[in-house]
Amino acid sequence: MHIAIAGNIGSGKTTLTRMLAKHYNWEPHFEDADNNPYLNDFYEDMKRWAFNLQVYFLNSRFNQVLEIHKSGKTIVQDRTIYEDARIFAPNLHDMGLMSKRDFDNYESLFELMSSVVQPPDLLIYLRASIPTLVNQISKRGRDYENSIRLDYLKKLNERYEDWTSGYNMGKFLVINVDNLNFAEKKEDFGIIIDKIEQELHGLF
Repeated sequence: MHIAIAGNIGSGKTTLTRMLAKHYNWEPHFEDADNNPYLNDFYEDMKRWAFNLQVYFLNSRFNQVLEIHKSGKTIVQDRTIYEDARIFAPNLHDMGLMSKRDFDNYESLFELMSSVVQPPDLLIYLRASIPTLVNQISKRGRDYENSIRLDYLKKLNERYEDWTSGYNMGKFLVINVDNLNFAEKKEDFGIIIDKIEQELHGLF
């Protein structure tokens, strides 16, 4: 089984991935942000490095999804290949940070990859307001994230809402994290577990 966690930068995807893996004894697959050779450069000069960054993520996520389905295990994944293609890349294109030529090339790569991968059995979307995202980003203190602009986060949030409102590729769960502190409060984590149990095993 493949469970994937989607959400904007700072929404809590990695933390929830780690906690669900421990709770259910699932195998976690994390976004390899710390070893990404383009992230620092991207946040310093988005226009120069946007295409390189997105292709790196696309390739990394494609390999991850292939491994997930080969493994035969229950995997919980931090971020999906669809977010790269439906949110981050088009957002960069619309902001004038990725040329039409590069975006068309990227789209063509994604369409090819998506034709041979399966969507997750359950997609969990962590919905968060801009203040929540900013607070979480500042708490974790990654140097390369210091220069993330508020308008960038806002545009990403708008795209997440558009994408998730039409999501129809499998079971889907929205969790509003503005009023949940699942990382520190057991009862808040319990609320999420109950929702997941209902989605995976409930009667519909």
